[in-house]
Amino acid sequence: MFRQLMIRMHLASLLLITTTAIAVAGDRPNILWLTSEDNNVNWVGCYGNPYAETPHIDELAREGFQYMNCYSDTPVCAPQRCTWITGVYALSLGTHPMRSRYPIPHESIKYYPDHLKAAGYFVGNSTKTDYNIGGRKDSSPWDTKKVDWQSLKNNQPFMMVINTTKSHESKAFGDIDQTEHDPQQVRLAKYHPDIADIRKNYAHYHDQVKKMDADIGDALAKLEQSGMADNTIVIYNSDHGGVLPRSKRFLYNSGIHCPLIIRVPEKFKHLRPAEPGTKIEDLVSFIDMPKTWLQICGIDPPRAMQGKVFLGDKKEPRDYQFSFRGRMDERIDNIRSVRDKRFLYIRNYMPYAPWGHHQDYLWNMKATQAWEAYHREGKTDAVTGRFFQTKPMEELYDMVADPDNVDNLIADPEYGEEVKRLSAQLDQWQLEIFDAGLLPESEVVRRSLDCGKTIYEMVRDPSLYDIAAYQNAAALALEQDPANLSVFYNNLNDEDAGVRYWAIVGCFNLQGRTPLDPVILHSALRDPSHHVRIMAAWTVYKEGDKAAAQACWNDLLENDSYAALMVLNVLDWTGDGFDPHIESIKACKTDMGGNVERIRKCILNGEM
Repeated sequence: MFRQLMIRMHLASLLLITTTAIAVAGDRPNILWLTSEDNNVNWVGCYGNPYAETPHIDELAREGFQYMNCYSDTPVCAPQRCTWITGVYALSLGTHPMRSRYPIPHESIKYYPDHLKAAGYFVGNSTKTDYNIGGRKDSSPWDTKKVDWQSLKNNQPFMMVINTTKSHESKAFGDIDQTEHDPQQVRLAKYHPDIADIRKNYAHYHDQVKKMDADIGDALAKLEQSGMADNTIVIYNSDHGGVLPRSKRFLYNSGIHCPLIIRVPEKFKHLRPAEPGTKIEDLVSFIDMPKTWLQICGIDPPRAMQGKVFLGDKKEPRDYQFSFRGRMDERIDNIRSVRDKRFLYIRNYMPYAPWGHHQDYLWNMKATQAWEAYHREGKTDAVTGRFFQTKPMEELYDMVADPDNVDNLIADPEYGEEVKRLSAQLDQWQLEIFDAGLLPESEVVRRSLDCGKTIYEMVRDPSLYDIAAYQNAAALALEQDPANLSVFYNNLNDEDAGVRYWAIVGCFNLQGRTPLDPVILHSALRDPSHHVRIMAAWTVYKEGDKAAAQACWNDLLENDSYAALMVLNVLDWTGDGFDPHIESIKACKTDMGGNVERIRKCILNGEM
């Protein structure tokens, strides 16, 4: 009897434990996060493009909530996915350059699935990772990389990420002559010339987006078939904007404005922002997502996360959204932006770098090739030809009146106060998140290696990275005010290479506005910082001493400079060809993740 009683008690306790576990699991939502690649809002029908064929996403919007003002933090995959997995801006980690894989302090910065797992969630990711972070395998935080609906059913609560590649940039490559969509019906952006190959490429990409939408529909159907839809929050968004030229990699709406749709089942209606089918006007940034996912799963987000919760009773208001661009593969650039619901302000730290400098990957697209050829033939106008020109220091766009961002209002006195307001907000944000991109990438990496700290840790130590000093020095350099010249000359003697770098950039930006002292400029050709030498050489070059500049650049290449990639970019930007540098280019052995070889190949093959 006693043994039977003990068995019954044991079975009862097992039943209680199981029932409790099911109750706990049932009280917490599953999350199905569906992501597509590279498509901005203009490729999705419910966002207003009548020729976009996305019936499954459109239906999800009718069942859920369509966010109208959602923006990615950066317009390219790896830095954005780094920001997602950590909840910390890649720019704050120092992992913002594309395909860089710099380490972060993993002991203090966990990945969001780590926190979900610790709270009892089963976490899966099929199969895109690309986190751009060194020191940890991308697969490590996940329980599975396969979509097995029965396994998910047996392991509730779960967080499952399913990524479709059908809309990736590469899908816009190849044959554009046989398309399901009619090229004559596509809606062109104002910055694209109306030529046949661009229209065909639009139609070709519409075909790919339709296939992407089918993937989304398939996942939604299988969720329904599994019987878990009533307990699962569904999220759909792209990973950034794109994909025709001047979208992906750029901080305009075309590269940043993304679809976001969330369906919340009745069981969790307390999390709903409004009635199903509502268009939500809240400003949302991608940095907000991991923090929000944790919060709605009942997990307190870690202090390191830099976003804002945008769902549920812990919702935090967002007035501004910030984005950034660093190096994209072999092409160097440095841009920041801030927007509210109406205005977009952009700050170009490298205005001398043209928007449309030849990038090996992007130039695989027929539309890019056709656009460049059309421009070289002198057929573009002030709007459609701007892509191939250098940039202004600042830009301001009214996103409501000008969603394609072609009418720069920066010089219009009517908007002066808006510029001051947005610029001040950007300055404050850079200080708050410790912008790790205020110096050239290879200069920051070199300094990080020298001090034995990750970039994330280094930029938080003012003795190693004086962010306030660099911010002030950069602001002076971008002013183009001759009154600052004496400050630049003085700063060229500063102990900090970062201050010296911005001083020589300031001199470069003043050319044509005031006479420059050749003795001071030539002295900077011997600076310990290779980036100071490069910009000094370019300044000297434009001042007329091409031989001295060429000798400096060749010396850096032949001695495998850590800044060799910047040298090769500058040689292209001069517009004078590569003949005096061919042997030095061939001799350079600097790698930098294969990017030096990528641009060198383009140069030697005559593709630039």
